[in-house]
Amino acid sequence: MKFGGTSVADLDRIRFVAERVATEISKGYDAIVVVSAMAGKTNELIASVTGSSTFYDAREYDAVVSSGENVTAGLLALALQELDIPARSWQGWQVPIRCSSAHAAARIESISTVNINLKFAEGMKAAVVAGFQGISAEGRITTLGRGGSDTTAVALAAAFQAEQCHIYTDVDGVYTADPRICSKAQRLDRISYEEMLELASLGAKVLQTRSIELAMRNHVTLRVLSSFESVSDASGTLVCDEEKDMESKVVAGVAHSRDEAKLTLISVADRPGIAATIFGALGEAGVNVDMIVQNISEEGRTDMTFSCPTDQVFFAQRALECIKQDGILNYSELVADTDVAKVSAVGIGMRSHTGVAARMFKVLSEEGINIKVITTSEIKISVLIERKYMELAVQSLHDAFHLENVGASAVEMDTGLC
Repeated sequence: MKFGGTSVADLDRIRFVAERVATEISKGYDAIVVVSAMAGKTNELIASVTGSSTFYDAREYDAVVSSGENVTAGLLALALQELDIPARSWQGWQVPIRCSSAHAAARIESISTVNINLKFAEGMKAAVVAGFQGISAEGRITTLGRGGSDTTAVALAAAFQAEQCHIYTDVDGVYTADPRICSKAQRLDRISYEEMLELASLGAKVLQTRSIELAMRNHVTLRVLSSFESVSDASGTLVCDEEKDMESKVVAGVAHSRDEAKLTLISVADRPGIAATIFGALGEAGVNVDMIVQNISEEGRTDMTFSCPTDQVFFAQRALECIKQDGILNYSELVADTDVAKVSAVGIGMRSHTGVAARMFKVLSEEGINIKVITTSEIKISVLIERKYMELAVQSLHDAFHLENVGASAVEMDTGLC
C-alpha cells in the first residue's frame, strides 16, 4: 500500500491512513506500507538545500531531502501502534533497498526481503517503509527522483511477491482525460501497462513512469485508489496485463502536457552523422528529446525540429551553441517556441484499427487547430499545437472518440473512418 503526500498531509490524514491499513490487516494480510513525505515537505527541504548552497553536494542533497519520508514513516507507525497493530518504520537502508550511486536519480538494483520477513515472522503486521530512497554501494543515502515512492512500492511488491499493490492518491483512478479540463472524462475500470505507460509519459501524473515499467516487467498488478474515499472491490483503476476484452477500446484516453517547447535548427548540413552529433550533445546535456522532424533537404541543407520540456530549453540551447562554437556543427539559427503543448491519443486498439490518425487530424482541423509536429507509436499519436488550443483539443478528441462511453465497442468507435 502506497500513500502519496496529500494522503499523509497532516496528523489527521495519517490517522485515517492508519485506519485504512488496519482494515486490510483485519482481512488477514501482512502489509508493507510505503509513504511519501507530507504534502509540501519535499519542496521545503529542497528550498533549504538550494538556499544554503549554490553548488551543493548531491550526496548531502539526498540526505536532507529523504528525511521527509522518514518522518512520515515514523508517524504512521505510531498511529498504527495506537490502533494496537504491531508496526515499525523502515528507512531504505534498513530494508535494505540497494540503489545505484546516481544521487537524486538513483535506480533500484536489489531489495533484500530477509529483515522485514524476519519481523513479520516475529509478529509485526505492518512494515511502514519510507519511499523514494535507498542506499548506494558506498553506504550513502540515495533518492529515486520525484514520484519515486511509486517505484519503491512496486519494487517491494515484486520482491515480496505481494498479492496486491495499491497506489493511494488524491484521485479515484485513471481517467480518460484530465477531469479538470474535460468534464466528460470517465474513470477507467482497467487499463493495460502499455497504455498507462504512454499516458504517464505524455503528461498524466497519476503514476510515475518508472513504476509502471517496473510493474510491467515483473507482472505486478496495480490498483490506483483514492485515499479520500471509501474503497470497495470495484473501486479505482486496475493496471494490468493486456486482456482480450481490452481490444474493444480503440482509444483509452487523451493525455496532454503544457510544459513543452519546440526547437528548430535552421539550415543544418544534410549528411550522415549530423543527427548523431545533435542528439548526442543534447543527451550529454540531460535534455529529454521527444518529437523529432527533419525537413526535405534542399541544396545539401535541411531544418531539424525537436521538442523537449520547457525547463530544459536553456540546456538545449547552450549544448547546441557549444558544439557550433567548437566547429562540430554548423547551422544558421536556433529558433525556440515555448508556447506549445502536446496532446496525445492512446489506445492498444490502434494496433488493429485503422483511421484513428485520420479522425484525430480531421477533428483538430475542424476546430481550426494547426498541427506543428506529429509523432506516433504502435499505440499512440501525439501532436504539438499552440498552447492556447490545448484544452479545446483535449475536449474535442475526447468527444470524437466517444470516451464518455468507456465501454463503447470497436465497431462504434470506427464509424465514419475511411
